[in-house]
Amino acid sequence: MKQLITILFIGLISLSINAQEKKAKIKFKAETIDYGTIEKGSNGVRVFEFTNNGEAPLIISNVRSSCGCTVPNWPKEPIMPGKTGEIKVKYDTNRVNPIRKTITVISNAERPTIGLKIKGLVVDSNANKASILEKKSKSIVQQ
Repeated sequence: MKQLITILFIGLISLSINAQEKKAKIKFKAETIDYGTIEKGSNGVRVFEFTNNGEAPLIISNVRSSCGCTVPNWPKEPIMPGKTGEIKVKYDTNRVNPIRKTITVISNAERPTIGLKIKGLVVDSNANKASILEKKSKSIVQQ
């Protein structure tokens, strides 16, 4: 009887060890998105696509950005092994300046914290047009 209990106990321990080895693995199509040069007020939504390449459901517990001008949206339900998902990021394009932001993804994956990046430049096309007109008028006055 003691041998049977010992064998069952060892079997349960080895099953729990094997279950712990199964992990979710998050693989992003790209970890950086380049907006390029975009105009003020244009669409600031971009999507980071990912796949769970692991053997366990992927649970994203939190996604946060380095600034309030960038708002992430992520799936709250588990992503099953082999399935894909997306993290949508909305940048406030009413700010005329370079874009250099980090979006931190926290999950139960083998790599539990991942830093995604967005970059680019927001320009004000109206300001550029005014600057060109100002330069033209200065050159006319100088002549």
